[in-house]
Amino acid sequence: MEIVYLSYMPKKVINNLREKEVGLKPWQEKIQEVITGTETRMGKLFDIWLLIMILASIVVIMLESVPSIQKLYAHEFIVIEFTITGLFTIEYMLRIISTRHPLRYIFSFFGFIDLVSILPTYLTLFISGTKPLAVIRALRFLRIFRILELSNFTKGADTIIKALYESRHKIGVFIISMLTIVIILGAIMFSIESPESGFTSIPRSIYWAIITITTVGYGDIAPMTPTGQAVASIIMLIGYSIIAVPTGIVSAEIVRGDKLKYQLHACPKCSETGHELDAEFCKFCGEKLK
Repeated sequence: MEIVYLSYMPKKVINNLREKEVGLKPWQEKIQEVITGTETRMGKLFDIWLLIMILASIVVIMLESVPSIQKLYAHEFIVIEFTITGLFTIEYMLRIISTRHPLRYIFSFFGFIDLVSILPTYLTLFISGTKPLAVIRALRFLRIFRILELSNFTKGADTIIKALYESRHKIGVFIISMLTIVIILGAIMFSIESPESGFTSIPRSIYWAIITITTVGYGDIAPMTPTGQAVASIIMLIGYSIIAVPTGIVSAEIVRGDKLKYQLHACPKCSETGHELDAEFCKFCGEKLK
């Protein structure tokens, strides 16, 4: 019955259905194997080539910012940059046509980085001064974790990201408190110091309070009166006492996450804890974990 039904369907529709069932065509699968695979020899060579091209492009952009070097090799830099960008463009198109879900790749993190890394070079044809933005392609070095199979590093990054997310409310309260403090201190310093000292407005005084409480201290603005210097000393002490607060919040969340990771995963038979989240069997009695 299915054969009779298909016999009345247009040939183009039948081919589309077959392609949908099979997935990628052989040549697309071959491209995908080379571009995204790290097991084959060609896949590894492609990844190494990609890293070399990224590094070469970044070096060219940095050297081009040196006036003496740019004056001598301006033409060579242009040729190299557009050649590398052209290769990156071809690679980006190949990634799109060799994936089963093109839109998923385009709107993914690496898909966005791959696109943004090639746009600044083309924008230089219409807008001057955009070429230095091409250094964003340095983010493509993150692929080295996948290329070198450094899964432990990516797990560590996930732990930090999760700790930051879990402590977002505490960090938010801390930031709001700090903003309140620097606004008040900035207004106080604006009242104490004169415009000749650099405190020409409350926003500029708040800027001074921020760089002082964070112990940066550029030195472009400094209090001149004894009262202002006394307030500045208090701000510096406050800065030293609270500078470690965000670190402590995130560190406590990481420790808490590690404790939960080992404590909540208990064996249903012996009730022992201390198992990894991906463990399948109890390390104490051998019972299969739920």
